[in-house]
Amino acid sequence: MAKSVSETGQTARLIQRGLRFSQLRLIVCVEDTGQISTAADQLGMTQPAASRLLSELEKTSGCKLYERHPRGVDLTEAGHVLAARARKTLQELDSAFDEISLINSGARGIVRIGTVTGPGLELILPVVRELRVTYPDIEFDVLVDTSDKLSEALLAHNLDFYLGRVLGNTDPRAVTLRPVGPEPIALVVRNGHPLLRNTNLTLKDCLAYDWVMQATNGLMRSATETYLLEHDLEPPARVLSTSSLLLTMGLISDTNAITPIARSVAELFTNPAQLGSNVRILDVAHDMSVGAYALIQRRGSDPSPAVRRVLNQLKARLDQIS
Repeated sequence: MAKSVSETGQTARLIQRGLRFSQLRLIVCVEDTGQISTAADQLGMTQPAASRLLSELEKTSGCKLYERHPRGVDLTEAGHVLAARARKTLQELDSAFDEISLINSGARGIVRIGTVTGPGLELILPVVRELRVTYPDIEFDVLVDTSDKLSEALLAHNLDFYLGRVLGNTDPRAVTLRPVGPEPIALVVRNGHPLLRNTNLTLKDCLAYDWVMQATNGLMRSATETYLLEHDLEPPARVLSTSSLLLTMGLISDTNAITPIARSVAELFTNPAQLGSNVRILDVAHDMSVGAYALIQRRGSDPSPAVRRVLNQLKARLDQIS
């Protein structure tokens, strides 16, 4: 949306009164660190210089921007408003210079991708692998986390897009999404587990053992417990909760515990041509899955050429599986 004449005039007046980009960078850094000294160090200036810049910024803006306390500083409401706008302005300028660099040098740029675990292996990994060959100057930054954390990162402009879900803490008006599909779940145990010898294995048999799962209300855990309830079974009585996949795999490798994980992750760990670790997938509950995930972007965002290239490759792969 184009800025009004009054907004443009206000910006011009602020610049005439001495507004500088170093002040915008500083107010953003102070919001992030809560310390003027730390912000000054990160920006390569002295603390007195930083304090002077903040004082000048308060005079320019005409209001108090921060309050000191024994452990550092807190931005005022006006300070947070200015920091948010400054952050967006600096990010927009970064994007502008990234695009200029891409125009001048070809396919180069940073693409920041978020994903939940299963789609990361099934979709993001193949796309990154292909583009690293055809466009080696594209730099990928891939964040694997839960959907709520990915949504926060997207809306904070720390991700270009993510594969996951829109949860209740996300304003649906702030994003666009392309549905992909459910995320299948597999039950995994160590090689040699007693259940692997059971030729008529049932879910009820699995409940006699310890389980390793996400914390309560985690999507994978909720989907697993709901599936059990739908099959007239109680959730596992003995559960060790952890968000660490590494700890999960370590625990089931050394014990008789069972874990529900994304099927694509399970196949990576059990495939001899890939990791081929000491775990196996139980032949049970083949239709268990987490609810549908999607390709999610900020509404109104203008992706850089590098991001558009990656998105096009990803969407082509989604077209193949849909």
